Amino acid sequence: MGKRAMALLAGVIPAVGVIALMGWALARSGGTPGGLGIYKVFGEVAIEPGPAPPFSLELLTGEAVKLEDLRGKVVLVDFWSSWCPPCVEEAPTLAQVYREYSGRGVEFLGIAIWDDEDVVRRHVARFRVPYLNAIDGQGTVAIDYGVRGIPEKFFLDREGKLVKKFVGPAPAEKLRAILDELLGGLGTARAEGGLSPAAATPGQPGR
Repeated sequence: MGKRAMALLAGVIPAVGVIALMGWALARSGGTPGGLGIYKVFGEVAIEPGPAPPFSLELLTGEAVKLEDLRGKVVLVDFWSSWCPPCVEEAPTLAQVYREYSGRGVEFLGIAIWDDEDVVRRHVARFRVPYLNAIDGQGTVAIDYGVRGIPEKFFLDREGKLVKKFVGPAPAEKLRAILDELLGGLGTARAEGGLSPAAATPGQPGR
C-alpha cells in the first residue's frame, strides 16, 4: 500500500469512528445527545420508576464512585456544566439544601457534562460545593440517563431506584419537598460510612 493511500486511510478511520460515536449517542438519547440544551424553565417530569442506570466515575478528589456505593441513601444526581448559566445560578441553592440534609441519609452527586476540569474545580471552589462531584467527559452517563438538557436532576430512593426527575433550576422549597417525601420521615439518623465528598482537594471542600 502506497504512502498516499495509507495517509488517506489514517484520516478516514478516525472520522468514521467519530460519526459512529455520534450516531450511537443520538440513538441512546432519543435524537439529542445529553447536555446540548439549557433549560430556562423548571418542573418535575413524570417518569416510570425503575432501576437507575449503573455508573462508575472518578470524583474530583480522585476517589471512584459507583451507583452501588450510594445504596441505602436518598440520592440526587445533578447533571450540569460550568458553561450553563442556570446551573451556575442554582449552585448556592444546591449547596445550601445539601448542607441541610447531608446528615439525614441524603447524598448529592454533581456530574459535569463535557466540561473542563479546571473550570469545574473553580466552580466548586467558588460556591463551596460540599457534595460529591465528577466529570462525565464523554457524556456516556448522561446518555445512559437520557439527559436532553441541563440542568437535569434525578432522584434515587434508598434501593437505587430512579423515582423522580426534575428539569431546569430547582427552587430550594421544591428540593426539600422531594427529599422529605423520599425520606418518609425516616432519615433523621446520620448515615454511617460512604464516600468522603472531599479528601484533601482544595477545590472540593468537605462537609
